[in-house]
Amino acid sequence: MARVQENRVPPALQPRAEDYGFDLDRALGAVVGLHAIIPPDAFTAETLGVERAGNGVVIDDGLVLTIGYLITEAETVWIHRGDGRAVEGHVLAFDFETGFGLVQALGRLDLPPLALGSSAAARIGARTVTGGAGGRVASLAGSVVAREPFAGYWEYALDDAIFAAPAHPNWGGTGLIDERGELIGIGSLQLESTTQGGVTRHVNMMVPTDLLKPVLPDLTRYGRVNTPARPWLGLYATEIDGAVIVAGIVAKGPAAKAQLKTGDTVLAVAGEKVTTLLAFYRRLWALGSAGVDVPLTLLSRDVTFDVTIKSSDRARMLRAPSLH
Repeated sequence: MARVQENRVPPALQPRAEDYGFDLDRALGAVVGLHAIIPPDAFTAETLGVERAGNGVVIDDGLVLTIGYLITEAETVWIHRGDGRAVEGHVLAFDFETGFGLVQALGRLDLPPLALGSSAAARIGARTVTGGAGGRVASLAGSVVAREPFAGYWEYALDDAIFAAPAHPNWGGTGLIDERGELIGIGSLQLESTTQGGVTRHVNMMVPTDLLKPVLPDLTRYGRVNTPARPWLGLYATEIDGAVIVAGIVAKGPAAKAQLKTGDTVLAVAGEKVTTLLAFYRRLWALGSAGVDVPLTLLSRDVTFDVTIKSSDRARMLRAPSLH
């Protein structure tokens, strides 16, 4: 059984217990390591790998919140405590809209859960701790540096993502802890950001935990949110010079069946012009639920044409989590 990857951060960036008005060590004790094994024939094995390691946060009795890509389609998951003991878990749920994943421990973790705080209350400049598995030596003292929408190339968007700096070296599933000692975000990505002074720095994009609260009952009961899924096209898109460009096509997905090609430019969705990823996704998702026809206007090799894609539910491509 492999161990989770090293989380240690430079001593100067580690949080100090005396700087916070809550029990820092107790809060960080809720952050655990995750190690997931994915079957080689799984849909996400080629893009995300067959072994994935990161972090998670205990939010209830044996219930670990993490970022979904770490555990998607996993057949085996190990939860690593700070003392080196590992407990087997199983994938309870993942949610495509928020990006969250849940793991249920199959044995006793004996770790105090971390309370969910108010993500909405986290203002720019607010002090934070980005908690990684391993306590203070694996965690970062930092702050919220931005609150803004985020759109990812994999048909994913958040209206109000949290961006924290400095960036954690092993960001996946880290816990963003506020000044009250409560969990307000889960680490998803590392990105480059440019300050007003023109300085480039690395930041972590955090998924706000306020998004978890309304869907948590469904996730724990059904393994997914019990509402119709968003339409999915099965393409990877990027934004270049005010244009939405197809950067990749998912094999056997709806876009592949409609013969879209890498390099195509998406000009409009259902007749409405789109120039940003966020506008593209919002227009797409406004058409209805998975299965809806999606009319696109495309530009390919200086030729403009219309095509209608039969959207799908992304979950149908994946191995579903097993419910116990």
